[in-house]
Formats: sequence, structure tokens, C-alpha cells
Amino acid sequence: MFGWCGTVLRVDLTHGTLEKKELDPGVAKAFLGGRGLNAKTLFDEVGPGVDPLGPENLLCFATGTLTATTMGLSSRLHVSTLSPYSGIMGDGNVGGSMANVMKRAGYDQIVVKGASEAPVYMLIEDEKVSLHDAGDLWGLDTWATTDMLVERHGKGVCVACIGQAGENLVRLASTMVDKYASASRGSGAVWGSKNLKAIVLRGTGRPELFDRAGFLALSKEDKRFMAEDRVQKEVASVYGSHYGITHWYPGYRNFEKELPPEEVPAQIRHDAWKEYEIDRVGCQSCHIKCKNIYKIPKGERKGEVGEGLEYEAVYCLGTNCGVEDPVAIMEMENLCDAYGVDVIAIGNTIALAKDLYNRGIIDDQVTCGLDLSWENAEDQVELVHKTVMREGFGNLIAEGMYSLAKIIGNGAMDYCYHTKGLGRGVYPAGLFTLAHAIATRGADHLRGRSWSCGENSDEDVLKDLMAKGIITDDPVHSMIHGERVTTLADTIGRCKGAVNTWTCALPLIWKGSLFDGLADMLTKATGIPYTGTMVEEVSDRIGAVERAFNARQGITINDDMLPQRPDFKQTPEGAKEREAHMALVRSWYEENGYAPETGLPTAETCRRLGIGDVADTLAGEGPYSTWDGPLLMDLDAYPKGGKRV
Repeated sequence: MFGWCGTVLRVDLTHGTLEKKELDPGVAKAFLGGRGLNAKTLFDEVGPGVDPLGPENLLCFATGTLTATTMGLSSRLHVSTLSPYSGIMGDGNVGGSMANVMKRAGYDQIVVKGASEAPVYMLIEDEKVSLHDAGDLWGLDTWATTDMLVERHGKGVCVACIGQAGENLVRLASTMVDKYASASRGSGAVWGSKNLKAIVLRGTGRPELFDRAGFLALSKEDKRFMAEDRVQKEVASVYGSHYGITHWYPGYRNFEKELPPEEVPAQIRHDAWKEYEIDRVGCQSCHIKCKNIYKIPKGERKGEVGEGLEYEAVYCLGTNCGVEDPVAIMEMENLCDAYGVDVIAIGNTIALAKDLYNRGIIDDQVTCGLDLSWENAEDQVELVHKTVMREGFGNLIAEGMYSLAKIIGNGAMDYCYHTKGLGRGVYPAGLFTLAHAIATRGADHLRGRSWSCGENSDEDVLKDLMAKGIITDDPVHSMIHGERVTTLADTIGRCKGAVNTWTCALPLIWKGSLFDGLADMLTKATGIPYTGTMVEEVSDRIGAVERAFNARQGITINDDMLPQRPDFKQTPEGAKEREAHMALVRSWYEENGYAPETGLPTAETCRRLGIGDVADTLAGEGPYSTWDGPLLMDLDAYPKGGKRV
């Protein structure tokens, strides 16, 4: 095969078997790679009623179709599973070096099932794959684990692993790559449930391309444009996602409000972080260097270095939790990376807990003595430790935002602003709420491209596309294009960029069309004559499969909800907002060939997209149990403890 490696590595940890399978050419053509391959695999093999932390769940890693080529920004790896955090499709997209090294080793996808009796790690050295005892690694944080495995297997290897959070089945745990890159939605807990501590990779090959010279010419065009793009030069390379702190209205105190630029505290504004920056770095195959390397100047962790402190950490662990101390935010970021925890998920869950505490719904007895006053950064740092160890109140935080509210009861769910278990805040009906509602992994800032439509973006390419009428301000029209762009970025292995731009996510979009440039690149890479229409259908196919997967986990149209604050929800205006929101959702369904009463692709749509088996499965299995978050364990049944970082 051209473009693809042509190999899927199948790992059964229950039986300790490693098997290489040929990648089905038809599946490759229809789903490309990354998110597409993983969605297809999960739908085919993980049905309704599966425990996310049971051996029947799968852990899927897939490289992009254009990963490890000369195309820039192509280092993204997709990690997918049935999420123990949300109970639905749980996929994370991670940078670093793993995607490139995995593909250079010869694998398009790794699928892990079962569970080992004892801790193991996987070693991949090109065609040689083996499992090894990880008893001496179990209990170590991700930084120490990475250092030990690099020392053991030599420089040049990539290490993906979990820390204590994954081992303790914390539902907020992440897959960590190269110490600092995170794939979230609870995938780290799935590693832990399978007793898989790490994957070590070394790859020395490269994928063969159908027209290498032609592909190289296109990738050079793309790189030249990116090198001169105003947003990349003046914003992404200088500030990275810190730009958003004073431009994207971060949440404040569990989304009590959004902070306009003039209300963002001076010490955490985008330019203030330069005081702690000692260098900048980019993922493999990226020259933009959007990530900062910083050094903590004082306090308990004085002198400690961290990498990739993003906007999401500053707002989710900072302003949305009422914390405005940059040192405390850097400390928590480093703890999350070392322990292997998603900063967004733990930040949102702590923000909810703080809200409940300050409203009197929970008290010091529930929090086991922790003071969750908004301004108390010290006890919040302590709560991060306790969450990872599942100690005291941390054992509840470890269950995630939705499950925490469900367990607490007493009106707690009124302040859990979520869509399908994930939170992005409270907005009036429109572009943002539609993007959050239709996102297949729950409310999300990297689905639907709401941040790059109309007034949300200042990039020149978008202005040109709008002037030509390709992109409009209509929310439904914008989301159709936005979903396609973000899905394809996740499928070819492309980065969406530090400041989330069209030019990053979709190569050659600046030539004036949406998908023809990408189709040309795919044609030269694979030899398959892709067209812009075919590329659109790949995205639509993946989205339909993901929504069908979620339906089997109990998701219905009722879960495409509009989060509202309780005082507004009970008013006539609140009811009108919900009606307006659902009108947009149903319109989006109809435009995509979904049944407006269910939100599922119709049988006709499935057959048009070549996935008639998906429609047949849904018709033959239902009705399904109603979604109410993930299946939970007894809180006393979890593994607990470990060495503090």
C-alpha cells in the first residue's frame, strides 16, 4: 500500500499474544487513518453494556494517513476507547513523537484488548514486538517512567505511558507521550485497567508514497505558506495558546461568567507568562514551536521545569476554579503531567466541587477537611494529589464532573454544566452550543470548529473563504464545514494549531477551496484518485459511525442538550433558548441526513456513505439503555495510594 503501512498490530493482554494483521484496503480508503480507523474498530468490536474499565474494552492507537511524510504539522496520534470518564466515545489527540515513530516502525494502528495479570510494557522496534515485565515501573510517575525506559532502551525511543492516576483507575487519567503531551477522555484509566504501563517505540522506516516528488512539492507549498502566515508568526510562535487567555473569554468560578479581556488578572494575561518562559518547543515535524518551556520561580517546586502550559490549564485549573496565582497553576500543570491527568477534566471537576462547597451543598465533612474557598490555591493543589491517590474527597473528584454531581445529589447536577458528560460552559443558543451539542465525545473546543467561524477568528484565509461564500455565519452551515475540517485533521494526523486555525488543520486550504487541496495530497500519497467530494464523504462517514457508537451506549437526542444556569433555566426566556438550540440541532441533523427525531443517520444516509451495516446493527439491536454517565465501581473497590510527586 502507498501512504499507509498496511499493518495493524493486535495485542491481547489476557493471553499475552501479539498479532500483525493486514490493514483492509477498503477500510483504509473509506476511513483514512487516525480517528477514522479507531471509530470503525470501536463500533465493530465494542457493543452496548461494556464496562469501560473491563477487559472487553479496547484501547486503539492510530496514526494519520499523512503522518511521517514531508507534510508539516503531521505528528498527531489518535487514542480512542469507550471512555470511563463519559461512558461514550472517548478519543484524545496527542502530539509529541509517537505518531511519527509508530508509523516509521510500520504500523497504522495498534489495538489492545484484554488485561494482563501483572503489569507489563510493550516494546516495538520496527517489526519486532514484545511484552516485558513492568513490575519495577508500576507506581512511578510518567516522568520517571519515561527516563527509566529511555535509559534502558536507548536514546531515540518514544515512550507513551501512564502515571499513578492511570494505575488507580482515576477516570480523568490521560495517555502521556514524551512526558508532556496528553491524550485525554480517560484513556489512561483504560491502560491501568489492562495493567499496561507503557509502550516504547523505535521506528527507522518510512511510508512509501505513490508520487513522492509530487507530494513533496505540495508539502513544500504548505510549509512556505505556514512560515509566512501572519497568525502563525505573530501569535502561535510567540504566545501559543496563551493568546486565548485575553482573547477567548475564559470561564470564571465554574462558569459563573466569562472573563472579558479587561477583567483577566494582569499576572496571568498572555504576555505575563513570558516571565517564566525559558525556551519554546514544537512537536516532531513542526517548526512553529507553539509550546513554552517554563521554570517555576518560587514555592515548593522552585526550579522545576515544565512544558506546554496551555490556555486550557490556565483557565480550567486557574480562573474557572477561582485561582489567579501563576505559580500554583504551573505547579498543578506539572503535577497533572507527571501523574498523568487531563487538566481540563480535573479542572472542571474541581470547579464544580468548589461551586458546591461555596453554595453550602457540600461542607468540610464531605471534603475531608479541605477548604475549597474559591481563592484557596494551596488546598486545591493538595486536592490534585488526593485525586490521583484516591484519598479522601479526591476519591470523588477522581470519578469526574458528571459522576461527582450524580453521587453528591442534593441539586448538585444543576451546577454541572455539561453536554454528554463533558463541560465547556454556558452559552446562549447559537454557534457554540451547536458545536458542543453535536460533538461526538461531548462538549469540546476541538470539534465543530466554533472558534474559527465569523467573529471568532482573525485569520486571513477565513476572511477569503467568507468573501467567496464558501463559509458563512450561519451556525448550521458553519458546523457542517467545521465538523468535516476537524474530523479530517484528526484522520490525516494534522495539528489544529495552537490558536486553532483553518490553515493549520487543513493543508492547502489557502488555495481557495476547502477540500480539493487535501484530496490532491491524498492522491499523491496513496495513488487513490480522491476528490474533494470523496474527502467530505470520509468525514461524514466517520461522524455517522461515531454517533451510532454513542447510540449503542444510550445517547439520544435528549443528550444534545443546552447547559443552562438553574436560575435562568426556569424562566420563560430559558425555555425559549432551549427551543432555539434544539431547532439548530434538528436543522443540523436534517442537513446531514440524520433523522431529526433521533439524531441518528438514516438507513438511506448510511447506505449512501457505504456503511449499511451500521444501520442494520442499530435496527437489529435497539432499544438501548438510557445514558447516565459511565458504569461506576464501588468507591472502596478502586486501587489507591502511591508515591507523591
